[in-house]
Amino acid sequence: MDDRTEELPLPLLGSFHSANEAEVPLKRTGEKSQVVCGIFAEESLYGCGIAYTITSAGSIRAIQRSNCYHREGHKASCEYGDTIYMLLFGAVQILMSQIPDFHNMEWLSVIAAIMSFTYSFIGFGLGVAQVIENGTIKGSIAGVSAATTASKLWLAFEALGDIAFAYPYSIILLEIQDTLKSPPPENKTMKKASMISIFITTFFYLCCGCFGYAAFGNDTPGNLLTGFGFFEPYWLIDLANACIVLHLVGGYQIYSQPVFAFVEGWSSRKFPSSGFVNNFHSFKLPLIPPLHINLFRLCFRTVYVASTTVIAMAFPYFNQVLGVLGALNFWPLAIYFPVEMYFVQKKIGAWTRKWIVLRTFSFVCLLITIAGLLGSIEGLVSAKLG
Repeated sequence: MDDRTEELPLPLLGSFHSANEAEVPLKRTGEKSQVVCGIFAEESLYGCGIAYTITSAGSIRAIQRSNCYHREGHKASCEYGDTIYMLLFGAVQILMSQIPDFHNMEWLSVIAAIMSFTYSFIGFGLGVAQVIENGTIKGSIAGVSAATTASKLWLAFEALGDIAFAYPYSIILLEIQDTLKSPPPENKTMKKASMISIFITTFFYLCCGCFGYAAFGNDTPGNLLTGFGFFEPYWLIDLANACIVLHLVGGYQIYSQPVFAFVEGWSSRKFPSSGFVNNFHSFKLPLIPPLHINLFRLCFRTVYVASTTVIAMAFPYFNQVLGVLGALNFWPLAIYFPVEMYFVQKKIGAWTRKWIVLRTFSFVCLLITIAGLLGSIEGLVSAKLG
């Protein structure tokens, strides 16, 4: 296992509101299960906002560094901070969060997918080209070396968290079902779409991660396109990082819209007579359509974006933050609740062979998740204190 797992956000399929078929088995697992699952789902979406802020700032900084290295040589001291880019990214998100019916803009998902495929292909291609240029495969099956066994173990645990973050499908799986139309039957379309999307995601992660490690061995950066494993062609590095930024600008909103809809919908039901929560005010500015502003939405969405920006500025550590988020959400969202829903849907009896196998599988994944979370937290603390 490579202790420095290559991490790139892959194509987003869209942002939606509610699930259809999957709601039934989830409801049957009990009200508490619904609440806990909802908390993890909303927290994971919020965490993606933090991760996307860090990643976008890193990509903007990488463009500056790439141009600097091209002008002044690969040994030049081309260091730039990322705080200003996080603030800029946050300011853009505050404005975009106020766009009405943002979640219905299908073109956003199309653009995000195109950008994602573009930089993924570039990263994959550069890795292959570097291996060919080297004439040998670097690295080893043992991964990156460490000074002590304990350090090696912590790095391996942190890698587990990064790998877990590379499986975000559970975040939007239930949401995607709301966009399906029949005929053909929704379950068949969903199964086919799931198989294709998981295959594509797995292909790109394995190719970028494996060829990146084969190209640079123990010197592999945490992110091939921002850690400067590659310097030339500099314009291609710039293009890839620009695609990442464009992808994440829209991706932030794709993941935030379900949180906005949940909080604002709950507030409207909780305070039906509140003008602050429910009333819209129209403003007419020259040359643009009338603006309809809701004060609660304006305040909540601004605070939401500001909070993700502040946390990203406090912990601007790419791999460590992704490891924590991945490990924290992987087991409950990708393993535990799907298994519980399967038990209910298929009426699996206790202590049957299938029940024992799935319970064992869930427990093993829980242990892996705990190890990944501990390793990622240790890496985050070490990076902060160091």
